[in-house]
Amino acid sequence: MSWSIADVCRMSGVTSRTLRHYDQIGLLPPAGVAGNGHRLYGEAELLRLQQILLMRELGLGLREIRAVLDSQVDRVAVLREHQRRLLGERDRLETLARTVGRTIAALEEDRENDAMVKINRPENLFAGFEGSKEALAETGSTLDAEVRERWPEAWEESREARAAMTDEDMEGWQRETTAQMIRFAEFMAAGKPVDHPVVQAELDIHYASICRFWTPNAAAYKGLGQTYVDDPRFRENFDRIAEGLAAYQRDAMVVYADTLLS
Repeated sequence: MSWSIADVCRMSGVTSRTLRHYDQIGLLPPAGVAGNGHRLYGEAELLRLQQILLMRELGLGLREIRAVLDSQVDRVAVLREHQRRLLGERDRLETLARTVGRTIAALEEDRENDAMVKINRPENLFAGFEGSKEALAETGSTLDAEVRERWPEAWEESREARAAMTDEDMEGWQRETTAQMIRFAEFMAAGKPVDHPVVQAELDIHYASICRFWTPNAAAYKGLGQTYVDDPRFRENFDRIAEGLAAYQRDAMVVYADTLLS
C-alpha cells in the first residue's frame, strides 16, 4: 500500500515543502513516483518519517538524524544518550543566567583586545523575545512582508503555524530561541569561525526551528539571515545579547545554506 505526499502531509502534519526538502537531502526519499509525477510513500517511509519527527522533537539535527537512521547502531540507545545530553543542557541553561555575569567581568578585563566580544548586561539576556503572539507579529512584520512577496506559499504556511500556537507554545519557542542566541554568542566569544562544526550543528537546530513555520530554500534562508542584520528590531534583539551577533549568525547561515540547502 502507498500514500501520496498529500496523504502523508495530512497524517503527519509535515508540509509538502519539508517532505521535498527531506527527499533532496537524502533523508527521506519516497518509495516511488506516480505517473503524474507525485511522490508516493510506503509503510517503511512512514515509519522512517515517524522516527525523524521523534528525533527532531529531541533536538537532533538533520545530519545527525540521517547518520542514526542509516547506521546499524541501536537507535534506542542513541536516543537515550541524546536524552541524557538534553537533560544536561537543560541544567546548563538554568545556570547560565547566574554565570553570565562572571563571563562579562572576564571579557571586560581585556578591553584592549579588539577581537574580544563584549556580551551585554545579564538583565538583557532574556529580553530578546518577550511578549505574546502580537509582539512576535510586530517584531516580524518586515520579515513577513518579504516572505509574503517572494514566497507566498511559505508565508501562508508560517501564518497558519503561528495561528495554531498556544501562548504556552509561544513562550516555549521564545525561551528556546533566546537560549540558542546565547549559544551563538558563546561561540562568537570563543572565536569559533562560522564554518566550525559545532556552529553548523547549532544551525541544524536553528533551521529545524524555522521549519516549524516554513521551510526556506538556500536563498530564503540567506535572506532571513540578512534580515537579522538589516532590520533594526531584529538586530536590536541580537545586540542585547552580544554586539555583532546578528552578523555572526547571518554569516553562519550563509555557510549552512551553501553546504546543505543548495
